[in-house]
Amino acid sequence: MSFKEGDVLVTNGEQLPGYKIVEIKGLVVGITVRSRGLGKNIIASLRSLVGGEIKEYVELAEQARLQAIERMVNNAKALGANAVVNVRFDSNELSEAMDEIIAYGTAVVVKKDSM
Repeated sequence: MSFKEGDVLVTNGEQLPGYKIVEIKGLVVGITVRSRGLGKNIIASLRSLVGGEIKEYVELAEQARLQAIERMVNNAKALGANAVVNVRFDSNELSEAMDEIIAYGTAVVVKKDSM
């Protein structure tokens, strides 16, 4: 794992191998709300008739998660953190056509372990 100045390491684990947590900055959250557009809803509905993966929704979900992570990382940087541990995701359906995606974790400051 490489680490450059300014990077924020992200993990769903409690620790980062090779690093020591020296300060806990607190909870950070990244949220996005995405709408499934009418055109994609129609195409996805047609695909659902024959079964299988619905690529339009997969793409939407991937983009939403990446944006939520990016916002969470930006919030961690604003606190002076260089890592986020215990990262989790949550999602909620706000309406038939809108989903909320949340990425959250604990912002920390880590230093290379000298062992």
